[in-house]
Amino acid sequence: MKEDLLGAGNKLLAVFAHPDDETFICGGTLAKYAAAGAEITLISATRGEMGRRMGNPPYLNRETIAAAREEELREACRHLGVAHLHFLDIRDKTVEFIEEAELTARIETYIREIEPDAVLTFHEQWGGHPDHCAIGRATRIAYEQSGCQSGLYYISYGNMMAAPERYGYTRNDVVKIDVSGQFQAKLAAFRAHRCQSELDAWVWLPDAEAIAQFGKHEYFVRH
Repeated sequence: MKEDLLGAGNKLLAVFAHPDDETFICGGTLAKYAAAGAEITLISATRGEMGRRMGNPPYLNRETIAAAREEELREACRHLGVAHLHFLDIRDKTVEFIEEAELTARIETYIREIEPDAVLTFHEQWGGHPDHCAIGRATRIAYEQSGCQSGLYYISYGNMMAAPERYGYTRNDVVKIDVSGQFQAKLAAFRAHRCQSELDAWVWLPDAEAIAQFGKHEYFVRH
């Protein structure tokens, strides 16, 4: 397995669907590259306003959750070292219904402007949520249309790609990032997403106990 996403480059673009996708799935990787000097741009399609978690005990409602989750994401980005954050202002749980050409064009504009050395997004089939799959498909099309010569990588959950053959890939298709040096930043970002993580008791254990729940590696599949 490869162990690097950027090579000699220093610009990384992550295109996800909701606040917390960046932290819960690949926060260690973002923090690692940011600490090494990479310029990271994050695009969030929505503000997560249809999320079912409202804090514990609940302190948000449908009118207040979008602003709260935006601020939580901004705080998480500070912990991870994400330099630039953009929202596509799409309503949560409706990404799949946006005109594909329009969505693709918007993402392509960012790719052309940023000229990233690596692009991260969801796999359009294995995203696990309709918004994830839709933003992944649009990003893949935008990447191809842009003529970008960098790498496009799909995130994976946990250690599922430790054995990529189950999904039709080989070990040469997978990038394995050691994030063990970024646990503290990742934990801080988890806690920044307060309304989403308060129901997960382990996140709020003493630091050492919470960090013990993290996997040492995060995995990505090359398009």
